[in-house]
Amino acid sequence: MDDLNPLAGTAHLLEEVDKKLMVLLRDGRTLIGYLRSVDQFANLVLHKTIERIHVGTEYGDIERGIFIIRGENVVLLGEIDRDKEKNLPLKEVSVEDILDSQRREQEQRYEKHRLISKALKERGLNVNTELTHEEY
Repeated sequence: MDDLNPLAGTAHLLEEVDKKLMVLLRDGRTLIGYLRSVDQFANLVLHKTIERIHVGTEYGDIERGIFIIRGENVVLLGEIDRDKEKNLPLKEVSVEDILDSQRREQEQRYEKHRLISKALKERGLNVNTELTHEEY
């Protein structure tokens, strides 16, 4: 461990400036855009950003433009391989269709959680049934 600089990890992000990156956020959203700026807290500025929503083998992209991300909200960050991006085994659908699919998927998760909670409650187990948006 030759490098004792505490900012070394964040400084390596400078090598990613102007590259197309995918960023997974703590709330589960996936953003894709060009990294334009990064600071010592790993706060990011993405340009030409899209929010990509996946449901099963389908995806839809919502244009977001310039997007500022607090470093503490980044779970995963990686460069997009442009050659592989062209050959995705996924089907692109309209924003309306993917949002509708996402809503149905969330409703199914919520209903499954509700049924499990009800079954556990009938067996005498007290379960927290409050769900946040991120949990279902």
